[in-house]
Amino acid sequence: MQPTHLGNFYIKNAGPNKIALIDRDQAITYGELDEKINRFASYFLSIGVKPGDRVALSCYNSPLFIYSYFAVTKIGAVIVPLNLMLTPDEAQYILTNSGAKILLAHEKIAQKLSIDAEQWKAKLNLEDIVIFNDKTVQTIDTYPIGALPEVDPNSICALLYTSGTMGKPKGVMLSHNNLLANAHSCNVSLEGTGDDVFLCMLPMFHSFGFTVCVLLPLFSGSSIVIHDTFNPKEALRSINEQGITVLPAVPAMYVILSQALKKRPLSLSTVRIMVSGGAPLPREILNLFLDQFEIPLLEGYGLTEASPVVSFNPLSGVKKLGSVGLPLQDIEVSIVDDSRTKLPSNEVGEIVVKGPNIMIGYYENPEETADTLRDGWLYTGDIGYVDEDGYLFIVDRKKDLIITRGLNVYPREVEEVIYSHPKVLEVAVIGSADRTRGEIVKAVIVLKEDQQLEKEELIDFLYDKLANYKLPRIVEFTDSLPKNAGGKIMKRLLT
Repeated sequence: MQPTHLGNFYIKNAGPNKIALIDRDQAITYGELDEKINRFASYFLSIGVKPGDRVALSCYNSPLFIYSYFAVTKIGAVIVPLNLMLTPDEAQYILTNSGAKILLAHEKIAQKLSIDAEQWKAKLNLEDIVIFNDKTVQTIDTYPIGALPEVDPNSICALLYTSGTMGKPKGVMLSHNNLLANAHSCNVSLEGTGDDVFLCMLPMFHSFGFTVCVLLPLFSGSSIVIHDTFNPKEALRSINEQGITVLPAVPAMYVILSQALKKRPLSLSTVRIMVSGGAPLPREILNLFLDQFEIPLLEGYGLTEASPVVSFNPLSGVKKLGSVGLPLQDIEVSIVDDSRTKLPSNEVGEIVVKGPNIMIGYYENPEETADTLRDGWLYTGDIGYVDEDGYLFIVDRKKDLIITRGLNVYPREVEEVIYSHPKVLEVAVIGSADRTRGEIVKAVIVLKEDQQLEKEELIDFLYDKLANYKLPRIVEFTDSLPKNAGGKIMKRLLT
């Protein structure tokens, strides 16, 4: 792979007349994509965006998201995609922590977040807020293309926020080469060609969604069918009518698709490969697609700090049930004990990863960076083993981490908000298995003496403080929480 920055790699991998994006009934060629990105980049330069500036992006899955993301990176600025499920307080924390100078927001999201441009600019030290509406987009569409700056492929390209073990999100710094290396390795593993048609229904703000649904297909010169949200009926319609060949999704989506296919059997004859990531894939769902459709459903493993994909079960060769496959090309995986000594095959320890996809570090967080990056290895905190054939198996995930619909929830963050309720004495937040979501958030609560609290009252209290996916779906009240001799709550005893 020739090193290049994220803003222009796509123009080398397909002819200008090849279809790049399909959004509803609109088809956009690679030539048109390049022109749009250049116009957006020139416009952003005109409003004061400079190399190194952090630019936040809050937008639905759309060509507009892709134009903005690539245009920002094409001028050497740093893109900060915002999770669309964040509350205003959560979004403002990321804007403040990242030092974002510009906020790009779709007008519907701006309304949802109650964005008052002047108030937000003053409160968050923003230089400008661009609200994407018809007038703004028309202006950018006709903006003259000017000279663009040179970009160092090893510079920071994206700042992706992932929850920290202490509850506050951390900014993962990824370079242009980190992301492109991962797209290249994924393409080799999945044997991508320009003939593929990807269905993009995973959120583009998510690292897995952007790398596998946007970067990977553009890297291989493929076409992308864009869905702004996941709707099983619409997904199946696109598969049949638009000839989808690659279907990336999280396990919760495959559960829902399997239920929809039971009600309305359809042919998936065009699909050559399905990819699952973001959370463990239930074996019954894997078997359903393998038995009923004979389509490879490849489970993989990754994390944002690795851009994010580390491994996939191979498309060609042995696929081991229960395994997340083999490391991608150019990526090393090892298992170590607490003293950082490498363990032999089939022994359980911490998973560590090395490769060109590994992050630069955590933004303005040298302590966490030093703890996570050691001697070139990324210490994932995940527990697993590698068998004698090199296949990786996950035994446990990061301590306390809950994955619901492929999104990470760290209990400490939820606990801190629940603790702020005046009736709560103690709380432990854990994950509870759920067939559709993979896991849901469960809160076990001890109330202060002589206090009463209903679940509905608690959820009302939390509603504007936490994103919807972080809200407890199960609330259980108890007289006490199990603790060890040191007074630490023993969550493993809670179910």
